[in-house]
Amino acid sequence: MSIHIGAEQGDIAESVLLPGDPLRARFVAETFLEGATCYNEVRGMYGYTGTWRGKRVSVQGTGMGIPSHLIYVHELLADFGVKRAIRIGSCGALQPDIHLNDIVVAMSASTDSHINSRRFNGADFGACPDYALFRAFCGAAEARGVPFHAGNVLSSDIFYDDDPESWKLWANFGVLAVEMETNGLYTEAARFEAQALSILTVSDSLVARRSMSAAERERSFRTMIELALEVATGEVSHTN
Repeated sequence: MSIHIGAEQGDIAESVLLPGDPLRARFVAETFLEGATCYNEVRGMYGYTGTWRGKRVSVQGTGMGIPSHLIYVHELLADFGVKRAIRIGSCGALQPDIHLNDIVVAMSASTDSHINSRRFNGADFGACPDYALFRAFCGAAEARGVPFHAGNVLSSDIFYDDDPESWKLWANFGVLAVEMETNGLYTEAARFEAQALSILTVSDSLVARRSMSAAERERSFRTMIELALEVATGEVSHTN
């Protein structure tokens, strides 16, 4: 039984986009989906289902951070039979060649969270996306002529770090960007044998110490959302 998602069976599509911000979920529904209906308002975490190019898709806000994200991902996978979960989020660049508005797709997700350590009795788990979704994203982006960066990202539990230079350790090991949810998504999807992918737009650069404005975020996020919708509604087979 779902505690945090007030939907009935059948209300949610098998493919779901996952923005952290519930208002971005509403933006996606109102801007991109046809016939969108709201199936969830519990705790203000909006969820909608509609169609995009004739194919059914849902969008569900998840909140910030792995603990909040996992609540919604778990219930979507365990209680509503979701098969394909695609995060559409923002991130902070950790490399000098990654700039504001760039798109990053997470081939793997490191973390400073102890959630996986607790789950795996102190061991590490290599959190990675579904290859078929990753391949579909690359094809969709290349067909549109949209450049992107693919590699390891950091899912951090800390937004305001007491050590403002701590990100440099991760950068020295080639981590592309920092965000707060992908490691949890990839781990939970692996548990339920679901497909998952995390697509991120660079909203900040820790290297250049720059941030996008609210207006810039809306314009740049459109490309990411459209690519995610193409992947979510495409005929993508599961590849082990």
